[in-house]
Amino acid sequence: MVCTRGMVNKLNTATTTEQDLIVEYLEEENHGIVVFGLNRPKAMNALSKNLCANLISAIDAVKFDKSVRVLIIRSHAKGAFCAGADLKERAQMTPAEVGPFVAKGREIIGAWANLPMPVIAAVDGVALGGGLEMALACDMRVASSNARMGLTETKLAIIPGGGGTQRLPRVVGVAKARELIYTARILNGKEAEDIGLVNHCVEQNDAGDAAYLRSLDLAKEILPNGPIGVAMAKVAINKGTEVDLASGLGFEEAAYAQVIPTKDSI
Repeated sequence: MVCTRGMVNKLNTATTTEQDLIVEYLEEENHGIVVFGLNRPKAMNALSKNLCANLISAIDAVKFDKSVRVLIIRSHAKGAFCAGADLKERAQMTPAEVGPFVAKGREIIGAWANLPMPVIAAVDGVALGGGLEMALACDMRVASSNARMGLTETKLAIIPGGGGTQRLPRVVGVAKARELIYTARILNGKEAEDIGLVNHCVEQNDAGDAAYLRSLDLAKEILPNGPIGVAMAKVAINKGTEVDLASGLGFEEAAYAQVIPTKDSI
């Protein structure tokens, strides 16, 4: 894993080609934005044991860092966001190794919802199976026009196992989620935007990072706002959408009460 600080999210590829994860702390006008860059181009950023370990370390580092205001997950592998679990690596595991590997993958896929700051998934390219499940656990999703997104597990005679059967219905509605999961359909960025699966769809550029650049603009919009207010809004939304309205309003009231005594409130 490479960790760097800089105002521009570009690295010397000669120094990073062997790194599964590139973590960048942006500076100057982008201070407060952290970028996790998946970097396994030969495997379409499939979640390997090493990548999962790197992600866990990086998540632990930002979770209690109050200077981190927004997190972006992007890809450094052109044409792919994340293809899900690394099935080639899994096929070489012993039966005793498979269980912990799957559990670790679930932990990574769902970790973004538990972070205090907003998390944006920049989907430039393929996001299938666990890759889409990871994006679904983020607060917002931005896709390029050539993105390919889908929960395709039923083609393998299994079901989504990283939260897809639960998060997709909450994002696009139950009926549409049933259709997408039962058919294993793959959507492009515009189709995903049309059903609310992604917040924004942008035309891909020659560099293959259009979704990342739009995600960066979105992160910049969040930066000026009160950090505690944004964090508490995330708590209220996450908890409130899981319960009835009356209970949700109770969560909102409790989150509001935590904001009022802070210096951020007016």
